Amino acid sequence: MRAREAAAQAATLPWSLECSSCGATRSAAGFPGVCDCGQPYLVRYQAAPPPELRAALHSRRWTMWRYREWLPLADGEAPVTLGEGGTPLLAVPRLAAKHGFRELLVKEEGANPTGSFKARGLAAAVTRAALAGARACVVPTAGNAGVALAAYAARAGVRARVYAPASTPATILSQIRGFGAELTLVDGHIGDCGKAARGYAAETGAVDVSTLREPYRIEGKKTLGLELAEQLDWTAPDAIVYPTGGGTGLIGMWKAFAELGRAGWVRATPPRLYSVQAAGCAPVVRAFEAGLDACAPWPDPRTVAAGLRVPGPLGDRLMLRAVRESGGGAVAVTDAQLIAAARDLQTLEGIDASPEGGAALAGAVALKARGMLRPEERIVVFNTGAGWLYRG
Repeated sequence: MRAREAAAQAATLPWSLECSSCGATRSAAGFPGVCDCGQPYLVRYQAAPPPELRAALHSRRWTMWRYREWLPLADGEAPVTLGEGGTPLLAVPRLAAKHGFRELLVKEEGANPTGSFKARGLAAAVTRAALAGARACVVPTAGNAGVALAAYAARAGVRARVYAPASTPATILSQIRGFGAELTLVDGHIGDCGKAARGYAAETGAVDVSTLREPYRIEGKKTLGLELAEQLDWTAPDAIVYPTGGGTGLIGMWKAFAELGRAGWVRATPPRLYSVQAAGCAPVVRAFEAGLDACAPWPDPRTVAAGLRVPGPLGDRLMLRAVRESGGGAVAVTDAQLIAAARDLQTLEGIDASPEGGAALAGAVALKARGMLRPEERIVVFNTGAGWLYRG
């Protein structure tokens, strides 16, 4: 993008970017990556939508773009969309009774296009990249992000390159190829794929839409919190239990409830946020329990939950801030526990849960056993993707 075009675009965008660590700011024009200090930027809007706007939502489609005033879209801009968002919030009475919860709810993200919550973040990221003139995007993936980028890049008419571990489930790899993305398999974990993706971006000029290496996937994930608040009649649950690898969903909801509170849309106490990780890859849990504000990379990450196999998340500081500032915490569960919980979601409630969704339920049970969740509270757990993606 030429300098004059970039300046013109910046003048029309009603938000800017602020570093989540050093506080440095910059315009939103072009293809923003991370701050010079190496930490992620967060979107800061010039003004918050007034509470009166809630009444207008009833006439809008039940997708995440019903909250367009909360999202990085300027007047007159159309998003790249496949109808993402608007997922069910399901009561699970048999699971609640089994584990002693009064009100247990599951946010079913497997109902999204491409089968996972990644649709939200990649819809927002690809929208901004395409509007800024991108011709190609690249992402490393443990699975679901690659499928989402492939689909939304096709929708936007831009090329997609995906780097995935060779151990990624075959169904997911088939989906990535099916949407027309260039797929490169890597012997290693997602951190190794991230290095390859950054190299490709530097060499070709493709926009790197890796987790937190651009600011807009968080904004798409923020709609998890906006949607949940609306589904609960503009209140907040007592606690949210969320499976975290890269952490954009957790960070996005932390940002959403803070913005909703400041704007007067939700006057309830923000929910406590709990990160659930696999015992074989739990850098956030280890840092939280040690009282640290950053994570050390996890050696030799191993878990069947591919989305949780993130040994060194860039968003570590933000995740730890989110759980601490909300009064929540972090817990690790074994593969056996998360597999059993995913099976319970499927057989007791008809929810086709991913291993990560099983981790969220297993985490809620573990947190209750530790006294961190109380039986009388309203608890929301997230099934972040469809189980069928992991089979076959």
